[in-house]
Amino acid sequence: MTGIFDDPARAAAVAVARTRVQAGMTIGLGSGRAVFALVEALASKWRGPSGLRAVTASSATEARAREAGIEMVELDGELVLDLVIDGADEVDRRLGLIKGGGSALLREKLVMAAARRVLIVAEATKFVERLGTLHPLPVEVVRFAWPSTRKRLLELVPAAVLRVAADGAPVVTDEGHYLIDCAVPNGDLAALGTAVKATLGVVEHGLFLGMADEVLLGRTDGSVRVLRR
Repeated sequence: MTGIFDDPARAAAVAVARTRVQAGMTIGLGSGRAVFALVEALASKWRGPSGLRAVTASSATEARAREAGIEMVELDGELVLDLVIDGADEVDRRLGLIKGGGSALLREKLVMAAARRVLIVAEATKFVERLGTLHPLPVEVVRFAWPSTRKRLLELVPAAVLRVAADGAPVVTDEGHYLIDCAVPNGDLAALGTAVKATLGVVEHGLFLGMADEVLLGRTDGSVRVLRR
């Protein structure tokens, strides 16, 4: 994918992430430009069948992983992943995340839940003191009666907007759902996540709290800030 290594901060974080992956692992791969760059880096490292097995959180990631020679496997209720590597839209100092800008938050959360360890790869500009500062909270909702779901969400958040594509049509996730991007109010984020998840019509939300074990934040000078839980 042209341009995925053009950002020196992203390239720095991906270079460190690549050292965390060893042949023979069964890994999870999220979605987004950092993950796409990592898949390309893994293909370059092993050149041919990599000996890796992976579960992918999006069809876009799966296509790239297959091309890199990574064997695809499925979550069957028994499989435990050695490591999941994913990106993030925002990261706070407690390793809390906002994810879903790439429309794959539901699958990403399912993949993370099956892992021993979760590694997040991002640029240092994604670090915030409070989640919701730079990016809205994506909420995946069923398509049926979505305006009613949005109305219920507005009882919890100050703003909620249906995500649309460039042509004005609603963005549809790999699971066939819509996305509503919500402003994050002040207050307890864990409580907000619980309330949003309990809202009728909501499938999942993009608050990933207590899930990441390590975060690699690449800087433009090529250095990497490492945060660990």
